[in-house]
Amino acid sequence: MKGTVFYKMTGSGNDFVMLDGRYTTEADWPAERIVAVCDRRDGVGADGLVILTPEDAGSVRMAFFNCDGSRAAMCGNAALCSTRLSAALELAPPAGMRLITDAGTFPTRCTGPGALAELNLPDVATPTPIGPDCIPRLAGEDLVTLSTVGVPHLVVLVPDVEGTDVLGRGRDLRHHPGAGPAGANVNFVSPPKSPDDPWTIRTYERGVEGETLACGTGAVAAGISLAGARVGALPARFRTRSGRFLSVSGQLEDGLACHVWLGGEGRLVCRGVLES
Repeated sequence: MKGTVFYKMTGSGNDFVMLDGRYTTEADWPAERIVAVCDRRDGVGADGLVILTPEDAGSVRMAFFNCDGSRAAMCGNAALCSTRLSAALELAPPAGMRLITDAGTFPTRCTGPGALAELNLPDVATPTPIGPDCIPRLAGEDLVTLSTVGVPHLVVLVPDVEGTDVLGRGRDLRHHPGAGPAGANVNFVSPPKSPDDPWTIRTYERGVEGETLACGTGAVAAGISLAGARVGALPARFRTRSGRFLSVSGQLEDGLACHVWLGGEGRLVCRGVLES
């Protein structure tokens, strides 16, 4: 059968078309082809496309593209999926590997026999609180921070994310000058209902230009923002829009979030052949 083998994977509902870089290259994937394969009616359907290419023993390059064809430096859920698939394809050992991305090189590992993986992120500067003079608040928006976890993230603390206009408000904030010249992902977070419950998070993602079912780096930005503002603590657990969970651990030291690990799923849904 002729064509390009693909792997459809999901990280807590954030889904990707994954390709083996030994058999295809980034040059084979111009923006219009990425848009076509990520289309949910006429293509495979995905939030993004990933090409995995082994570099040396234990290292795999992860090239990540949003579904609009734009290249992004990093995606946490794509990294978790890349870790599980790299192990399955024997590109790198499951107990520990290095993912090389446009945002840097990250240690990752598979955890257990299922679909879980962990991603170790470099130290991150404690998120900067954004005042209402920079980004005006809507009612109930108690905390707004900006940080870069691979890509820029706004975190907005609200009483209940289910009552938040994620698409409308997310679109406004994603393009707001206070989010930086390239804009940012926007993560709305609301507190646990009881001490043992997780935080709830919903994300408007740039490049997708809509809500995704989960965002790994967004969860990290939220975890360190809440801990830095002393309205939460690490480790933190988040329920994503998909209903699945992401975990964030780390320590805050001298204005930095250190020893940060993101945990979540990298589940293989199906494999197939692209005919064009």
